[in-house]
Amino acid sequence: MSNEIKSFSRRQLFRGAAVGIAGAALLASTAAEAKMTPKAAGYQETPNKDGSSCASCSLFKAPSSCTLVDGTISPNGWCRFYAKKS
Repeated sequence: MSNEIKSFSRRQLFRGAAVGIAGAALLASTAAEAKMTPKAAGYQETPNKDGSSCASCSLFKAPSSCTLVDGTISPNGWCRFYAKKS
């Protein structure tokens, strides 16, 4: 085996970096779109015992969706990832 170091041109280096960044961005966007099932989130159709509900959660997207939980989400529902709006 030889101990030669293969040299790259700047163009090859930038092309490789661009491909790497694009791949990482694609992976991140795919992971960001994945949502969990209502069962995995501990979702219930009624408010929590303390009165907190999806309508007052920062993750709730009116009229009936959530950034974390898949499916139709009731504004009166609640899950264990509840995060009060600031």
